[in-house]
Amino acid sequence: MTEITIKTDSDEEFMAYMATPASGEKKSPVVIIIQEIFGVNGVMRGICDGLAYQGYIAVCPDLFWRQEPGVNITDQTEEEWQKAFALYEGFDENKGVEDLIATLNHMHGLEGCNGNVGTLGFCLGGKLAYLMATRSDADCNVSYYGVGIENTLDEVSNIKKPLLMHVAEKDKFVPQEAQMTIMKSVTENENVEFYHYQNVDHAFARIGGEHYDEDAAREANYRTADFLARNLISDADID
Repeated sequence: MTEITIKTDSDEEFMAYMATPASGEKKSPVVIIIQEIFGVNGVMRGICDGLAYQGYIAVCPDLFWRQEPGVNITDQTEEEWQKAFALYEGFDENKGVEDLIATLNHMHGLEGCNGNVGTLGFCLGGKLAYLMATRSDADCNVSYYGVGIENTLDEVSNIKKPLLMHVAEKDKFVPQEAQMTIMKSVTENENVEFYHYQNVDHAFARIGGEHYDEDAAREANYRTADFLARNLISDADID
């Protein structure tokens, strides 16, 4: 487990946490983990480490670097929530997508990459994973309870690669009307798999979070594992 540096098109640099499989004999697929509003924290690093254990190279770029490099906070105190919301309010979404595309390009060129790179995002990262599906050539993308997707549904037709979406029925940040609008729009695209989780709130898959739901998280994570394997792991990786 290590930190790497990624360059933007303008030669600026930002940090990313990277976890790699124990065995480096074979090339591996890459999953870009897209952070929540708490930065590259213990939860995001833990997800990277778990994917590395499953045989993926996992990398989580610091998307708040333009405001404050190295943000690493939790959801456990009011002070941290206030800081997280302030960072979210000051975040440039389009620049964030550019940084993710820079990460995608960097990982494509990584010596240990098998050539397949996908994304997996949560909350803020859930929307950015959706935008990576509409704006990048990532091989597949996974969105957990993305916030604000209803404002960019004019991009749905751009989705050419598989996209998996997990939406919480009682998401306090995504009203029911918005959920229905999203579902109606994205399911018209054959490249989108959409799942609606009943009676759970935002961040139902965040271990240790207020709304963590073990059953829903297990179901969503199982679907994600299957989806990533289908779209990123080649026959050569299994041999």
